[in-house]
Amino acid sequence: MRYPVLPALALLAACSGGSETANAPEPSALVRVANAEAAPVRTSVRIYGTADAGASGTVILSAPQEAFVVAIDAPAGSAVAPGQVVARLSPGPSARLEVARAESEARAAQLAYARALRLRGDGLVGNAEVETARAAAQSAGATRSNLAQRAAALTLRAPSAGHVATVSAGLGSLIQPGTPVASIVGAGDLRARFGVDPALARRIPAGSSLRITPSGGGDSFTVPILSVDPAVDPATRLASILVRLPAAAGIGAGEPLTGELALPGAGNAPTVPYATLLDEGGQAYLFVVSGGVAHRRDVTAGPSDGRLVSILSGLRPGETVVIEGGTALEDGMHVRTR
Repeated sequence: MRYPVLPALALLAACSGGSETANAPEPSALVRVANAEAAPVRTSVRIYGTADAGASGTVILSAPQEAFVVAIDAPAGSAVAPGQVVARLSPGPSARLEVARAESEARAAQLAYARALRLRGDGLVGNAEVETARAAAQSAGATRSNLAQRAAALTLRAPSAGHVATVSAGLGSLIQPGTPVASIVGAGDLRARFGVDPALARRIPAGSSLRITPSGGGDSFTVPILSVDPAVDPATRLASILVRLPAAAGIGAGEPLTGELALPGAGNAPTVPYATLLDEGGQAYLFVVSGGVAHRRDVTAGPSDGRLVSILSGLRPGETVVIEGGTALEDGMHVRTR
């Protein structure tokens, strides 16, 4: 007779369970939020270049006459002081013949001048003949002196302190007058040329600097940018940045270099901390909070300085975004802020 009570108890139990489910609090997450601010973001661009002495910082040591290369005292890469011997030459066959001819002609002209003086003393010639002989002797003597000076110049010395960049003449070779033997790069006058995208070159403001790291190792250093050459190199399709390298850096001509160029941001897109961005299959997204609820927002990220990133689309300045705790969120979840 007590069986009819069971349906009533079951119904009571069902009503009691439904009430507890309906009153259960919705899940929420504790996050940190901030407002997206409109501001340009400075970007850092890596560029590459080479140390270059340039025409103003390089001295070419050349043969003053036909000569043999008899010694290379300072090979390429050597540090040299002012006046230090770099290479020694000796006169070649044609130069020796020219010197011998000049010596002979100078002796003959001097003897002719002395004879003219004696003849004038005997009254056999006049002053005009003596003056002609004197002029010929002076001319022959000047030629002989000039050749002697050229012979002395066959010892090639460094005009100033620096490094031997190249030695282009081989030991024992016969070279012609004006042939380059070695090049000296002056200390403290080394420059570097970096290639940069022409579009970026137009954004480099006056007074900018470049942080340089030697590719062979060594400490980084920052130098001001001397000039920006907007002309595009037909081979590389890049514009150029020129800087002066400090002597203390110990960089040699031709050494490859890496530069970090900081550029001002373009426009005033909304910016958020870089850690705010999340990724799903290559799609960047973040969470925007409105009315205590987090909403997923797909966005397009722009330039970043490593700390802040600009958002090119999908976010408006002033919106509240989740900057911490976003990985635990789902679209539409309630949030508590801290």
